[in-house]
Amino acid sequence: MGEVRRQKAEGSRPGSPPARQMRSKWIGLFVVMVSVALAGCSKPEEKEVEAPAPVQVTAVTQDTIRRIVAGDGVLYPLDQQNVMPKPSASGATSPVQKFYVNRGDHVKSGQLLAVLENRDLKFAMDSNKGQVDQAEANLEATQGASIPESVVKARTDVEADRETADAAKKVLDSRQELFKQGALAERQVDEARVNWAQANSALLTAQEHLRTLEAVAKDAQIKQAAAQVTAARGQYQSAEAQVAYTEIRSPMNGTIADRPLYAGDMASTGQPLFSIVDISRVVARVNVPQGQAPTVRVGMPADVTITDGGEQLRGRVTVVSPTTDPASTTVQVWVQIENPGERLKPGAAVHAAIVTEIFKAVPVVPTTAILPGEEGGTMVLVVDSNSVAHQRPVQLGVREGNRVQVLNGARPGEEVVTVGGLGVDDKSKVKVVDTTVKETEDEDENGDENAPPEPPAAKGGKDQKKEEAKPKQ
Repeated sequence: MGEVRRQKAEGSRPGSPPARQMRSKWIGLFVVMVSVALAGCSKPEEKEVEAPAPVQVTAVTQDTIRRIVAGDGVLYPLDQQNVMPKPSASGATSPVQKFYVNRGDHVKSGQLLAVLENRDLKFAMDSNKGQVDQAEANLEATQGASIPESVVKARTDVEADRETADAAKKVLDSRQELFKQGALAERQVDEARVNWAQANSALLTAQEHLRTLEAVAKDAQIKQAAAQVTAARGQYQSAEAQVAYTEIRSPMNGTIADRPLYAGDMASTGQPLFSIVDISRVVARVNVPQGQAPTVRVGMPADVTITDGGEQLRGRVTVVSPTTDPASTTVQVWVQIENPGERLKPGAAVHAAIVTEIFKAVPVVPTTAILPGEEGGTMVLVVDSNSVAHQRPVQLGVREGNRVQVLNGARPGEEVVTVGGLGVDDKSKVKVVDTTVKETEDEDENGDENAPPEPPAAKGGKDQKKEEAKPKQ
């Protein structure tokens, strides 16, 4: 028992071997705990340090950009007319006797296109022509006819009454002379005066009757004959017009677009015999948004692209509709295009781009550089020389294709992020990825083996882009 106490007492002394071993164990345990604690504290720091986001950038350029109003539409001919048969006097229809043109033929104004059955109308016209000739002959005979018997009798009566009046006047003069000499009674003078008055009155009456007969008889006969001529000519001209209606002539220069009937078919009133179009020029009737229509003016140039063929043509605006279509809320604009060789066909679908305004030497960026702002609006990420991205609110102007005008917020020469900008915070470190060399290598792999090698990309390609994007002097 004493021996055990002695050993414990010796083991508890400082500097003894067991004590030293215990102290070493506690020191080791403390070091391990501190290491674990330090390791646990260093892990969050490693999580906070993230790799820079890879982005692609391009320089803000100073370039020309156009305000373009675009819309879709359809081609129409410059002019189009439907040729229809005119109704006859009886309202009856006639079969087509002969066609002189076919679909696709070019025709001139006034050219004979077809003839309807008209033999009965020609017979009626010939009959009316004979009636005109007869009436004209009657008029000539009336104008040169002899004096009527009633007029002859009236003239005879006038001559007899004149002689009677003259004789009565002479008797009156003789008796007045004798009365002055006292050789004759006054009663006899009065009787002679009464006789002369009666004879003179009869003469005046006969003269008036003669004038009436001469005026009325002659004029009436001539007027009646002239009226017959007028009526006969009217009937003849009506028959002639009916025959002319059976000859169908072109009202304009153009091309026969449609001819639905054949020879022998019945030509009905209201049913077109021909459809004629003028396609020396065509008109694209394009519907544009009503908000952009106020900037479109007559005379502005427009690029028209055929939807199927991809051919692009130049035209000019000729009509801007003053009203908006309530169904589509669009405004119709007509663009006239020259059509040499008549290559363009009406009915083709087209897309028109109308240049309404041109802005020169303005800051321009790709549309892929435009990002939604954190507080609304739009922004761009501008990368400085230290590869730090800065959020810049921007105000945009005109868009053309994949380019957009920057009114403020970015200056020419600055580099903006075009790919990889979403999710990048303000003043974040980014890694600019240059795809120029990769694209060149891809082109070499896909290109002609015999093609000369492309020169290697310059090491300072980013600086070269900045130089190209500087404002133009």
